[in-house]
Amino acid sequence: MTVLIAGEDADRLGDALVDLGADLTRIEGMATRESLVAAGIDTADVLVLTDMDDASAIPVAKEENPNVRVVTYSRDSLPEFVRGQTDLAIDPDLLSTEVVAEELVGA
Repeated sequence: MTVLIAGEDADRLGDALVDLGADLTRIEGMATRESLVAAGIDTADVLVLTDMDDASAIPVAKEENPNVRVVTYSRDSLPEFVRGQTDLAIDPDLLSTEVVAEELVGA
């Protein structure tokens, strides 16, 4: 499973995904078309956003790869304009990184 993660990963979801065997690429800085393409969005299975300031990357990711599963893992609210394109929105206060990683990887 190939996972891209954009935004600060303060809760260490990326580490939990790697521990379960996911191939992880971290997008540094703002998630833009260029950074998503450079990170491999065209072949990614999952895009995880941890910062809702990057929400505008969701339609871009879906345009580049309609099959990518978009997951937000943030305490901030998901903006209305991307709700229909987001597969799963999770609050870290409700589900731990281990539980989320297991669900995403299918462990």
